[in-house]
Amino acid sequence: MFLARVEGSVVSTKKDPAMNGRKLLLLRPQLVDHNDPSKFRDGQNTVIAVDTVGAGEGEMVMFCQGSSARLAPNMKNAPVDAVIIGIVDTVDALGKIIFDAKKDNK
Repeated sequence: MFLARVEGSVVSTKKDPAMNGRKLLLLRPQLVDHNDPSKFRDGQNTVIAVDTVGAGEGEMVMFCQGSSARLAPNMKNAPVDAVIIGIVDTVDALGKIIFDAKKDNK
C-alpha cells in the first residue's frame, strides 16, 4: 500500500467496457521526507487510480497497485493497476502526527 494526495480527476469517454462507470482520480504519491520525517514530500510521478471509497480532490488516500489492485471488490476482471482503498485520517511517524485530515486537508 502507498499514500497519495488526490490532485484531480481523469475523464475517459472511450475505454475498456470493464471500466465503464468507474471514477478515476489523479494521485501524487506522498513520501516521508528523509531530511525531515515530520513532513511529507511529493513523489515525482503521478498515478491514475480507480476510486472505490468516494475520495475527493485534496484528500490523502491509501492505494495499492499491481495484482493487489484487482483484489478490491468488483475489480477482478477490470484492467486496473491502481485502486484507492482508503481515505486517511491521520499518519503518525516516529511518534509524531505528520498528517491530520481535520487540519491538513487542502
